[in-house]
Amino acid sequence: MKEIVPAPPPIVHNQFETVKELFNRYVVPTYARYDLAFTRGEGSYVWDVRGRRYLDLGGGIAVNALGHAHPEITAALIEQSKQLVHVSNLYYHEPPGRLAQQLVKHLAPSKVFFSNSGAEANEGLYKLARKFGHDEGRFEILTATNSFHGRTLAGIAATGQEKIKKGFDPATSGFRHVPYNDLNAVREAISPATVAVLIEGIQGEGGITPASPEYLLGLRELCDQHRMLLMIDAVQCGYFRTGRFQSFQRTLESAGARGAAFLPDAVSMAKALGGGFPIGAFWAKEQHADLLGAGTHGTTFGGTPLACAVALKVFEVVERDRLADNARHTGEFLKTELQHLADEFPQVIAAVRGLGFMLGIELAEKEKIPAFAASDKPASSQFVGRLHEAGVLTIPSGTQKLRLLPPLNLSRAQAEEGVAIIRSVVKQLA
Repeated sequence: MKEIVPAPPPIVHNQFETVKELFNRYVVPTYARYDLAFTRGEGSYVWDVRGRRYLDLGGGIAVNALGHAHPEITAALIEQSKQLVHVSNLYYHEPPGRLAQQLVKHLAPSKVFFSNSGAEANEGLYKLARKFGHDEGRFEILTATNSFHGRTLAGIAATGQEKIKKGFDPATSGFRHVPYNDLNAVREAISPATVAVLIEGIQGEGGITPASPEYLLGLRELCDQHRMLLMIDAVQCGYFRTGRFQSFQRTLESAGARGAAFLPDAVSMAKALGGGFPIGAFWAKEQHADLLGAGTHGTTFGGTPLACAVALKVFEVVERDRLADNARHTGEFLKTELQHLADEFPQVIAAVRGLGFMLGIELAEKEKIPAFAASDKPASSQFVGRLHEAGVLTIPSGTQKLRLLPPLNLSRAQAEEGVAIIRSVVKQLA
């Protein structure tokens, strides 16, 4: 429930203004930040400079797999930093090999490339596809409308949202967009230059839209038929967030033997992989794993001993504490309760969707919510702001939607707390 705290003394208020002024003066303004400044976190909670506590259901945009200040992550950072932090990729060291082994174990026998971020992992996918089709003159990658694949020049070209592309023309060539979950649209878009299809298992920035089983299975058949790569951007939807290691594994549970046999040609990962420490990766199917040989791809900081040691500890905790099961069951509770809210207050919530701990709330049209109608701000941003006032962090997605991407160790009691706060805000708006 909403925490009642006294008004902050002037010195605390000044501390917030100081933090804000530092950002405004010295940090490039690529983000429209909320008027919140955080000082510390513990588990699923964070505290601002005023001493106010918030339940974090945004998880650093699906990054904080174990919440904030997890003691085992801290211990892993300290222990590895006493040994090796960085030695460059010109030499062997143990943590990357062990981490790659873990990733391969959860997908299929093959190899992994380590990067620093999801955007960089996706850049590896684009290069893998181009290398695969190079000798035949094939280079084009089909992606989906409403997709999001990062902020690099190739990433925004791959992204199927016009707002991401504005001001960066001319676009990097080699990408075309077709409707998501529309197999026929992909089939009709294939040209002699097409070499791959790239999709998200669940569209995140696009509003939490899962791929259907039929779409995934159909894409696999279509790509096999045309000798194209099927690549999945799992930067946000992967890493146990849906109750399985990858979202496509969860989606295809209902597809029987065909679903169990499904495997893409490449998968990009990041965000929760390091539990807050920067690391990205991509896995490529065995027959493609050596396409990017020595000298064709690289990164200075990808797969450092420190990053991989932390990621290994995150893996250990997730598996030991059965956090995939927690994401599945507690996530289903959250979704059910949010659906009850949508049924009770359709004038505020239009739809609820998602899997596990990747859930989306689609709001009713802004004009139909009187408290939001007169403002120039999108409904999603206004709703997120109301939740901040009530003590909950969530992530906006476009103008009408918001995302819940909590830590994988969110407890049932914390989920109940979150639902109660969201209910109080929805009730005020109804």
